[in-house]
Amino acid sequence: MAAATTDTATDHAASAVLEVAERLHAMAPEWVVFFREVLGVDGIIRRTFNTPEALVRFECTPHYARIREMLDELREKQRERPVEREAQRVVTVRMPSSLHETLKSEADALRVSINTLCISKLMKLIDGEGRRELTGSPSPAAGERAAEDAEGPAHRRARA
Repeated sequence: MAAATTDTATDHAASAVLEVAERLHAMAPEWVVFFREVLGVDGIIRRTFNTPEALVRFECTPHYARIREMLDELREKQRERPVEREAQRVVTVRMPSSLHETLKSEADALRVSINTLCISKLMKLIDGEGRRELTGSPSPAAGERAAEDAEGPAHRRARA
């Protein structure tokens, strides 16, 4: 009976989150505003589903799929009209040259910038397997990387 109560509570919470997202979507905000308020770190989804398990369960619902559709609609509308933009941040990502060349080739084929392609890829849903890895226990290799990161660059250079 407890599982049924949890499912009912999750369904109710998912419906409430979708309702908030639909009201915001109806106001036709910039996609960045919609993302921040609904899907962002301090958005309604993460405030409502505040454990990794609850978030993963919600991301498997039709409610979440509809919210992603709304985000995609807003992104498409914004491409059609110039608007004032939110302040942007820069992230530097180190990657193998072969990966960079692959992204460059894909971006060229799609006739978009590498930046646009990478943002689109970041915004896509993480597949089920990847999501489980994020919420499950870390792999031994991930634990080793975390230990190396904690040591800092000076320790890594000294070991090399």
